[in-house]
Amino acid sequence: MRRDNAPRNVNPFIGCLHRRPRLIHRAVTSLLALSFLLAGCGKQNERRSAAPVSVAESAVEVRASDDGIVIRTPSAEFTLSRTGALCGVLIKDGTKLTLDDKSCEVGQTVSISKTSYSALALDTAKAEVREASGKLGSLGKQINVAGKISGTDLDETLTLEVYDAFPNLALLSARLRNAGSNGVSLDSVTVQHHRFTADDNPANPNHTLWTFQGSSLKWGKDEIFAMPAKFSQENPFGAPVAVKDDLGHVGGGIPVVAFWSNRVGEAIGHVETLPLALSIPVQTASDGRVEASVSIPAQTLLNPGEVYSTPRTFLAVYAGDFYEPLHLWSDAIEKEGLSRPANNDENYAVSWCGWGYEFAVTPKQMLDTIPKLKELGIHWATLDDGWFNNYGDWQPRQPSFAGNAIEDMVKKFHEQGIKVQLWWLPLGVEDGHYGYGGRRFVVSEVAKDHPDWLILDESGKPARMARNLAALCPALTEVRTYYKQLTERFIRDWDFDGHKLDNIYSTPLCYNPSHHHKSPYDSVNAMGEVYKTIFEATRALKPGSVTQSCPCGTPPSLAWLPFMDQAVTADPVGAVQVRRRIKMYKALLGPDSAVYGDHVELSAMTRVGKEWSEHGDDFASTIGTGGVVGTKFVWPDPGPKFKAVNLTSAKEEHWKKWIGLYNQNMLSKGEFKDLYVTGYDTPEGYAIAKGGKMYFAFFAPSAAGWKGEVELRGLKPGKYRVRDYAEDKDLGSVEAGANGVALLPTEFKDHLLLEVGP
Repeated sequence: MRRDNAPRNVNPFIGCLHRRPRLIHRAVTSLLALSFLLAGCGKQNERRSAAPVSVAESAVEVRASDDGIVIRTPSAEFTLSRTGALCGVLIKDGTKLTLDDKSCEVGQTVSISKTSYSALALDTAKAEVREASGKLGSLGKQINVAGKISGTDLDETLTLEVYDAFPNLALLSARLRNAGSNGVSLDSVTVQHHRFTADDNPANPNHTLWTFQGSSLKWGKDEIFAMPAKFSQENPFGAPVAVKDDLGHVGGGIPVVAFWSNRVGEAIGHVETLPLALSIPVQTASDGRVEASVSIPAQTLLNPGEVYSTPRTFLAVYAGDFYEPLHLWSDAIEKEGLSRPANNDENYAVSWCGWGYEFAVTPKQMLDTIPKLKELGIHWATLDDGWFNNYGDWQPRQPSFAGNAIEDMVKKFHEQGIKVQLWWLPLGVEDGHYGYGGRRFVVSEVAKDHPDWLILDESGKPARMARNLAALCPALTEVRTYYKQLTERFIRDWDFDGHKLDNIYSTPLCYNPSHHHKSPYDSVNAMGEVYKTIFEATRALKPGSVTQSCPCGTPPSLAWLPFMDQAVTADPVGAVQVRRRIKMYKALLGPDSAVYGDHVELSAMTRVGKEWSEHGDDFASTIGTGGVVGTKFVWPDPGPKFKAVNLTSAKEEHWKKWIGLYNQNMLSKGEFKDLYVTGYDTPEGYAIAKGGKMYFAFFAPSAAGWKGEVELRGLKPGKYRVRDYAEDKDLGSVEAGANGVALLPTEFKDHLLLEVGP
């Protein structure tokens, strides 16, 4: 059993994750089914009783021997060695493909009193094989295998689960029992040790591996890239991460790290529904192999007879790029209980944002844009950062928004048929320390009135979150009630139609003794409850509302991922990040999910000192990938300070064309198709199915453009008409073969957007 008197720096959500699967007795099931069929009377029951009774059988096969355990599904094979090393193989067209290097024989490592032990010996021949009984499906296999960690008093049981509904996914967890007579100071447990290398394939002679690393580390950092020759990254998840800029802290992330070549990929991570604090470190070894593992900080004293259980980690094998493991992980998480949000029509509408005017925005500047918004076909506007007096109280900034200025502004937008979102940052409060956006923080009223609500660090001082703000503890019922009241003020009283929740990463660990937490991680794990409160209260007041969540410059967090209407590419640094992040969110939230491409101005950026100049106009990267279009132009011309985002007459024609194309086709509501592999297909391609047609987007690999044939994939055999819908040009006809691919000779600069129909 788990110790209830664990030290207060222990994450109890790790120690309590062991599950005791119930055994499924097929004979009993068959007898019950037969009894039910024979019960009752009448001809109908007689006919039913004559039907044969069958019980579904799992397609997962398990073979255990002294050499190890092999689990085979129709599309994958997983091997567990006596040392605990887990390897995966993709079975595709009769061929076995893998990234796992055969030299990887270390399955796990435990750290005890700062000494590492990795000599695990499993009795694989005596493995116990059961029918799986978890939430991932009614069919599958669970394998329990016992062993010892040499040099320690720890007995270990490894549990493997493979489900028919997830044939490319193997779940791995471990139970460590102190079989000795003395306490064991368990520092950490590391599982899923892997050494990855690209398979031998003439089409990939350099053995290049691409990677997705879902940790939230730094604003603007790429999460999708080709693995460098020299690389090391810790990839922490769950808890906050301190950064050396004015963001203060980031953190959270999607607990998935994936690698792929042009034929096969593998990914590791965890499938628990809480934002557990762990890491997935990645580094390149001297021989060029990529080493990765899942490291869990135990930080507990295990007394004789006590058991420590790890979370369920996973190994996935697949063909394609990061889309596949993220989609697989998302499906598994949904089965575990975190449902994806359902979209409404308003989630897909074009949005204009007042952030072009930055912190000093005024009601007049917002309202003056209304004629241009209507002319361009935009019916959403956002009152962005800077409208408020301080973080925490969220009252209107004086004198710009004095009196009823906010309510009057919202009313005037509504009178013109335009809906309005409000920017704010939950949980952060000012406590008189630090500053942001050119001003020093004051002490907010909520911090004065309720100092007991604050998250405190180990030294008893207010802990820091994004923008170096102090934070209210989301584990407190009173705090969640406060944010429900704020939501009601914004939506019911001020009549806003939704939120832009920004700078949302993770919540600090809470050591405030007055909160009586079981663990400091209670605050981290409760973060999602506040976002759930905001989301549900808003939907209840306005079913057509839009709640947007933005983890500026980083991947999102598992904590709040299900509690929003609209994902956002989150301050992308250029068009490439726009496209890849839209694909990322389509994998996580569904192929027809609403993903805001963020302000189009972010599609091209230039460094100017420590700041960025945003001057992009690449709508194609959002439209072609199925994203939702947005912009932050300023109009009428407010002067040279805002020159980069001023809507000039030349830009206006461009904006009118592309917003019109978006509203006409609404590809964001179509079905994203994962048909092209990031890093290996050139030119970079995307596909969307909508209204009986396929829409393709191709992007040139360089400024020189592209000349050659592009592959139109995912088609049924037959002839098709091709149209460049961005330029309204008929490009003739193509014919798709039995493989569903048609070839189109073409030449283009920047991008090519195609509509392909019968």
